[in-house]
Amino acid sequence: MYNVQTLFKLFVLIIFAMHAQFSTVHADEKPNIVVTTGMIADAVSNIAEETVNIKVLMGSGVDPHAYRQTRSDIVALANADLVLWNGLYLEAQMEEFLLELANERSVVAVAEGVPNNLLIGSDEYDGRYDPHIWMDPSIWSYLVLNVRDALIEIFPEAETSFTDNTEIYLKKIEQIENYANRVLASVPEKNRILLTSHDAFNYFGQAYDYDVIGIQGISTESEAGLQRMSELVDLIIEKNVQAVFIETSVSDRNIRALVEGAKAKGHQVTVGGELFSDAMGEPGSYEGTYIGMIDSNSTTIANALDGDAPVAGMLNKLN
Repeated sequence: MYNVQTLFKLFVLIIFAMHAQFSTVHADEKPNIVVTTGMIADAVSNIAEETVNIKVLMGSGVDPHAYRQTRSDIVALANADLVLWNGLYLEAQMEEFLLELANERSVVAVAEGVPNNLLIGSDEYDGRYDPHIWMDPSIWSYLVLNVRDALIEIFPEAETSFTDNTEIYLKKIEQIENYANRVLASVPEKNRILLTSHDAFNYFGQAYDYDVIGIQGISTESEAGLQRMSELVDLIIEKNVQAVFIETSVSDRNIRALVEGAKAKGHQVTVGGELFSDAMGEPGSYEGTYIGMIDSNSTTIANALDGDAPVAGMLNKLN
């Protein structure tokens, strides 16, 4: 009798065998790039532009910590010329599969090429790092270079255009980094407390000098008990926190409970808005780009915590 894991591996092998037997690649076809997150997809799109097909496994509002590959994902991966994933245990439920996939396909964990001295260690997972590096544009730039190199490795004939496009993209990232620095610095120091659903903003806190507090840990798979919630209500009151923030890819249940808990003790705290943490906005929207994601987060945080930022953001594109 086969167990579930064995059956799954057999299914994967069958998919690859069928792909090898029946698929025909034509010279005029675009290469297929499969990526796990929208943030990585945005880098590929800016670097390779229209020269490749991009499939994103985890779209807007999807939690990558809990995501598991589907059968349709496996088919897409079987047809991929290149697979790019974050790594650093972000795609925790897919990690074993992606590591095995690397024996069959070109698979690169692009965040794991970022210099270790720039990474924040994880208190939850021994020997691991916090995977949310996109929260600091200066660190994210290293990942962009790793994406460029992975694309060039597979498609060396496009090296010049990929390199040129990367330079243009990095200048846009530098522009949003400068904007974020400016508006987030406008928040009074006593208000620089960012309380969100889970620990996705540690790189943000390190970059912009904010005290970051997540109800849950680095992974949304962790749970917040009653004692943790009670301690956070007391902290909100003690620090006179004026706003807390919902994340678009995490349930707002715990944040709402904190607001009610503080209210029951006579302290008024508001929901400062929604932040993009593990996923960007809807495809085709400004917030569905990396620049728009950071613009939205920076603008929302600054304005909710009594800073000074234009309501429509750096490029006047926020809804």
